[in-house]
Amino acid sequence: MEYLLFMLAMAVFVLVIFGMEAVRTRREERDFIKTLYENYDKLAEKEYALERFARMDSYFDRHLKAGQLDDITWNDLGMDELFKRMNYTLSASGEEYLYYTLRTLKQSREELEHLEDAVRFFGDNPDVRVKVQLAARRLGYTGKFSLYNYLDNLDILGERSNTKNILADFLFLPLIGLLWINFPIGIVGIVILTIYNIVTYFREKGEIDPYITSFSYIMRLMRACEELGKIDVPVCAGEWEEMRRARKGLAGMKRNSYWVMSPYRGNASGDILAVVMDYIRMVFHVDLLKFNSMLKILRGHIEDVDALVSVMGYAETCIAVWEFRQSLSGRSAERTEEGEGGEAEGCGGRGWCVPEFVPEERIEIREGYHPLLEAPVKNGIAAKRGVLLTGSNASGKSTFLKTVAINAILAQTIHTCAAGAYKAQFFRVYSSMALRDDLNSGESYYIVEIKALKRILDAASEGEPILCFVDEVLRGTNTVERIAASTQILKSLGHSGILCFAATHDIELTELLKDYFDNYHFEEDVRDGDVFFNYKLKTGRATTRNAIRLLELMGYDSGVIERASAQAEYFMTSGVWKA
Repeated sequence: MEYLLFMLAMAVFVLVIFGMEAVRTRREERDFIKTLYENYDKLAEKEYALERFARMDSYFDRHLKAGQLDDITWNDLGMDELFKRMNYTLSASGEEYLYYTLRTLKQSREELEHLEDAVRFFGDNPDVRVKVQLAARRLGYTGKFSLYNYLDNLDILGERSNTKNILADFLFLPLIGLLWINFPIGIVGIVILTIYNIVTYFREKGEIDPYITSFSYIMRLMRACEELGKIDVPVCAGEWEEMRRARKGLAGMKRNSYWVMSPYRGNASGDILAVVMDYIRMVFHVDLLKFNSMLKILRGHIEDVDALVSVMGYAETCIAVWEFRQSLSGRSAERTEEGEGGEAEGCGGRGWCVPEFVPEERIEIREGYHPLLEAPVKNGIAAKRGVLLTGSNASGKSTFLKTVAINAILAQTIHTCAAGAYKAQFFRVYSSMALRDDLNSGESYYIVEIKALKRILDAASEGEPILCFVDEVLRGTNTVERIAASTQILKSLGHSGILCFAATHDIELTELLKDYFDNYHFEEDVRDGDVFFNYKLKTGRATTRNAIRLLELMGYDSGVIERASAQAEYFMTSGVWKA
């Protein structure tokens, strides 16, 4: 009786624990759903460890195309930070697809219009959006490595056959029969076979364990896509049909997969069922048998897994774009080039706009700003040929280059610009801005820079329109050769088919390149012992010379200031340097 009471108490205890966990899970999901409805534009905090970024480009690397942003341009523009700024995704599939999207410049209106339709659909149908996000949350992440890292390494496992494991299992039948004939020998045979199976089990289990993570993610991916299939998203009918086709191809993996994916596997709680299932696995290798059959199916349907990742990633990316747009809506009343509190004309006060694409070689931006700045000064420009920017350090040249470049990229990737209006041709985008010495190859800054510029000229020779951005061209060499070489390189970048934005401190270039580039500048105001920047773009070349004045503000000796001023004035009037 006491034993039964103890067992009953244990059963009640287990039920209470499971009940409390179920209540907690439901409460968490309810709170999460409330957040999705009410705080959709609030970016959740995420830890971006090095291994996370190491796997981020896995989907991108598997889907390389001509015209995608190269590493130099991506790093020059600080696109990792922009990615984090708009990473509203909730799964590894969504995260990797968003990264791929930001690096893949679309070259057709059809693709962008389809994206726009999907983004608006999810925005207009919050119940559908939340259902998709719940499915993505349940899918979750793969951990330290990408799913594609595992898929690419499947060959390491080699060909795995179930023959040996099946024969070992069938040997139990004659040994059990032997018990009726010679019980001691039958027992000894069963024990020996059991020990052999357990020993070989742990050896094989060690080989497949690293791949259980990927198999588990694929199972969750199939369940998540099954949830998506129940949601009516007519705007994504093509993607949903592809998802259904891919699920059929992988259906065989799902049958009896609990032997491999069961939550009891490796459970250290002492649960009796967990222990029993572990012993069944060890003795009869049922999880190894199922793993091998799943592996065979997976090897023949890698592209179906990729299709499921693509559909889930595309849906999450569309939702992330919509949420990113909502987060930009508060930017409509920030500082503009016209002054304080201006509203972005053309975006209806939203802080963002949908781009317009035209066949002419041009780019036009009104009220454009850098989406990572807290209180940006908005600027606009209309360019049909190269643009040469001059101005002092910290006046806003580099930020403006990045503003134009990032908006051009956002226009052709997520059909969204941080601007009042954007109109341009379809471009391939390149930059040469934030370069540094390559210590690994031993190449100097100058070598790195001329290679970066050469790749832009090589890309232009392919005949597609190029939009490029160069900050302080050839800063890694002496003044005379820098100006001579810069003039000729920028002339090459000023030809038809290339729209080049370049920033320079060499005021001589404004005159040498006046037939190829339009001159714009930023300026500062030195007053009351301090320097003030308004970050407003102005037409023409820079006219202020405050570098020497800044030495004075920093407390340099007056003799140094006077001699430097006289030397600079002499050069400006005579064109000759005097020591």
